[in-house]
Amino acid sequence: MKQIVYVASPESQQIHVWQLDDAGALALLQTVDVPGQVQPMTLHPDKTHLYVGVRPAFGIVSYRIEADGTLQQAGMAPLPGSPTHISTDLQGRYLFSASYSGNCASISPIGHDGVVTAPIQQIDGLNAPHSANIDPTNQLVLVPCLKEDRIRLFNLSLAGQLTPHAQEAVATAAGAGPRHFVFHPDGDTVLLVNEEASTLTSYRFDRQKGTLKQLHAVSALPADYQGTSFASGLALSKNGDTLYVANRLHNSIAQFSVGTGGELKPVAETWTRGDYPRSLALSPDGRYLYALNQRSDNVTRFSVNPTDGKLSVVGGYLPIGSPSQMTFLPPAK
Repeated sequence: MKQIVYVASPESQQIHVWQLDDAGALALLQTVDVPGQVQPMTLHPDKTHLYVGVRPAFGIVSYRIEADGTLQQAGMAPLPGSPTHISTDLQGRYLFSASYSGNCASISPIGHDGVVTAPIQQIDGLNAPHSANIDPTNQLVLVPCLKEDRIRLFNLSLAGQLTPHAQEAVATAAGAGPRHFVFHPDGDTVLLVNEEASTLTSYRFDRQKGTLKQLHAVSALPADYQGTSFASGLALSKNGDTLYVANRLHNSIAQFSVGTGGELKPVAETWTRGDYPRSLALSPDGRYLYALNQRSDNVTRFSVNPTDGKLSVVGGYLPIGSPSQMTFLPPAK
């Protein structure tokens, strides 16, 4: 079965469903009209449903994924605030939403039919939360709050309630603006991108205590760069030894090596061939990286060197209005 790829286009209020061939090229399979500006997307852990946050209606749309990868709307539920980021727990029981402009986060149950229902809890008083993700133990939700310069930590109960963790928050550098993060495959390292300062920070994660301790910090921009830029998306290789970061305005993809102690070392930088990269996406086999260039209305493709992870541009531009996110559906086994 060929790889299926979903691309969100807020400008056209559509999801574009593509087939990815062995050479990394995309062929359009379906265009889905979405009831609002499509923003964040995430898959159910069992890959049966795609969830999409929309605005200005401020809701979550559940799409059933058919055998050929096409989408069929299965339900819609409200969300508090404008969804900036969504994710699920590892068991697919709950969906988490962070609302940057609404200064809140929420948790919504996912039914046995895979459809997200109305939130059962809303956490207010957060200052510009930009994402929310579960930890590898499925017990702790981490919420970077951009204007607080803190990562908030919440315990997840079996009943789907979020309560402040013993370590309620971890402070970042002043003015950093924490945005998105990924867990390293070792389960003990967190890699965070800071939007305002255009920096990366690594943390040691104690899975037993659920605590974070900063390890390393490094700029996502060249040392001699003089100007404004905002770091945005990040993508981590499957083995965890290479991290890619998108720099908006500088319009580059910065590559870093990741050491066993969370060390971050710059390796290379690559021009995105577009304007204002909102996010990055690695193909599941790690052979290709895609940059979603929001202001130039295109997606650009790069081949990944299997030895050192360096990028080489592959000809051709994918024209999509204001692309914001790309999600891969792994092939059926």
